[in-house]
This record gives sequence, C-alpha cells and structure tokens, in this order.
Amino acid sequence: MKLTLRGVIFSALFAAILVLFSSIIIHVPGSPVPITLQTLAVMLAGGLLGARYGFLSMALVVVLTALGFPLLNGTGGIDKVLGPTGGFIMVWPICAMLIGLILPRIRLKGIMGYIAIFLVLEIFGSLFSYLAGVPWLMYKVPSYSFAKAMVQGCYPYLPGDAIKAVVAALIITPVRQVFPPQRLTGSSSHSVVKTENTQDALIH
Repeated sequence: MKLTLRGVIFSALFAAILVLFSSIIIHVPGSPVPITLQTLAVMLAGGLLGARYGFLSMALVVVLTALGFPLLNGTGGIDKVLGPTGGFIMVWPICAMLIGLILPRIRLKGIMGYIAIFLVLEIFGSLFSYLAGVPWLMYKVPSYSFAKAMVQGCYPYLPGDAIKAVVAALIITPVRQVFPPQRLTGSSSHSVVKTENTQDALIH
C-alpha cells in the first residue's frame, strides 16, 4: 500500500483539524468525558479521505499524543491516551477507516443519499466509539457500573453526535461528488475508473 505525498499532506491537515476541534470543549458536570467536536473531525476524515488516509490522519494524532505532544486540548502523554476517555481516543482511527470503507458503496445523489451517509456517520463515527469508550471508562473508573458509565459517558452526548453527523453529511456529500477520495489524495483506484468508464460507455 503506497502512500502519496498529497495523501500524507491531507492526512496531516485533517489531523490538525482534529487537534483544533479538541480545543473546543464543554465539561459535563460529574463526568470525565467532555463534549467536543472531535468526532466531527473523525467523520470528515473518513468521509473525505477514505479508509487508508482517514485511518492515517487519526492515527497520527493518537500516536503523537501518546508520545507526549500536547495535541488534545493542550495535553498529551500516554496517560492521556490511556485515561478515562482513552477508549474513545484509541478507536478514532478505526471509526475513520470504517466510514471510508463503507461510504463508497453508497449512492450519493438525492435525499436518500444524505440520509444513508448520515446513518453511516452516526453508526460508525459515533455509536461505534461507545463500544470501546464505555467499557474503557468502566475499567478506568471501577466505581462505575454499566448503567452509570452510560449516563456519564454516552447518553448526554448522543444528541450532539447526531448534530455532528448531520453537519458532516452536508459537507461530505457535495465534496465527494466533486473530489472523491482518490482524486483528493492522489491515489489510484483502477476499480473506480473502470466502473465509471463502463457506465459512460453504456450511456453513450
């Protein structure tokens, strides 16, 4: 799997977007999990860069943060990645990769295209992260039962996640129609080109 210079640059750009979004933070009383725009960055990375570079962009932030760079709300270090919110942080690359893998299989045109993309973003950009985030929160805070972990680390964030998925869908859908991930990152995709050429031949 070769990486292109353009793809690496865009990966770094979206990593920077995640870092920027992590600075917008609202603390929830009694919960170690803040409200941020981080999942919006994850959705955009997977949706616009595709699976490979979406994964790379989010992995850059996770690895550099673990190495001590103060990238997430001005903090860093292995304690940040392995802290109470670590389950959410560590799964970001997987979420972006899954979004990047599934979106190319969705027809982007019409209202149904927006709805389908919203569902993919909501499921794999938001809900999937709770599969890792909530159990990890319970592990790091032993006093939390499953019910309390859901209250402290899931339920309050679902409405905001849905809004972020809507915003991401409104951005991703028109951008992908003009700049699909292969064009944006300079990657080659013979299967896509072959399919498009076949469709054009059938039309003409």
